[in-house]
Amino acid sequence: MTSLLLVTQFVFTAILTVAVLLQKSSSIGLGAYSGSNESLFGAKGPAGFLAKFTFAIGLLFVVNTLALGYFYNTEKKDSIAEQIQGIVPSAIPSTLPQTQQAPQAPKAE
Repeated sequence: MTSLLLVTQFVFTAILTVAVLLQKSSSIGLGAYSGSNESLFGAKGPAGFLAKFTFAIGLLFVVNTLALGYFYNTEKKDSIAEQIQGIVPSAIPSTLPQTQQAPQAPKAE
């Protein structure tokens, strides 16, 4: 199941990338957006076909990502850290050397 979802994820990624790149820029820059004819509900309607298509593919991409994460976590019950047991790096000594205590200051009488 996860392999099918993974292939679907790559397909959605390619389609979403192409759909975003084909869209026309809605403004020249941050300062140039002043409610012209490309406002939210302007003369052209709420959104064009490409914008609706991009939204739908983006929504499918997010749902597929959540499903992929869920099914992957249910199949793989143990983590990589749990698989690595008993491996101790050789640079770390197994026992720490005993430290000497600092000499006590003489008691004042």
